[in-house]
Amino acid sequence: KDKGSGMVRKAEELCEKNGWFLCHQFETEANWKFHEATTGPEICNDFKDKQLDYWVTGYGTGGTYHGAGKYIKANRPEVKIVLAEPEAAALIDSGVATERNEDGSPAVSHPAFAAHPIQGWTPDFIPLVLEQGLDQKLHDEYVKIPSTASVETSQLLARNEGILCGISGGATMWAAIEAAKKAPEGSVLLAMLPDTGERYLSTPLFANIDADMNEEELEIAKSTPGYQLLPVEA
Repeated sequence: KDKGSGMVRKAEELCEKNGWFLCHQFETEANWKFHEATTGPEICNDFKDKQLDYWVTGYGTGGTYHGAGKYIKANRPEVKIVLAEPEAAALIDSGVATERNEDGSPAVSHPAFAAHPIQGWTPDFIPLVLEQGLDQKLHDEYVKIPSTASVETSQLLARNEGILCGISGGATMWAAIEAAKKAPEGSVLLAMLPDTGERYLSTPLFANIDADMNEEELEIAKSTPGYQLLPVEA
């Protein structure tokens, strides 16, 4: 019931009790500055003297959007930035600000938040790092991701393209596809898929894949005489 803000409170408790270091990744300027110094330049270097019309991203802490977005806008102002978030947790679209403690951490859960399947994206508050990027009006377009789109697109990428990405990667690709539908013909879009599907074996991403072989797979196994790993009869 405590959601992402409860996660933050728990981390605070553990650090206070054990003397651990609390990163404050949702608040620290080191987050977005790192992306301004690395991710943004990497994108611009990869597209040096090449066409790039759109950069599509979601947000977790907001560091990539803020830092890379700031660098891209400063060095490639013609590039349009598309920011995406889950339809079920459209915090940015709500126009409601996050209530904060003195250190910038969330004081309460955001009223627009509801559970969504995109793990690592959009906690139940607008991170300070993200808010500071939003204040700079870095993005040009905004996309809401329907609840089933992220998992379905991840599965399609694996099935059709051989790209095994995580759920957030599927969400980013879905947003990029939607942006491409509206973009002028010949536009070049960049959508980064930094996570791998191997981390999601126990999540809804693999829920429709049976642990045991189905009948079709069993028939393939039986089609040659040797090395048949068949289920044991009860």
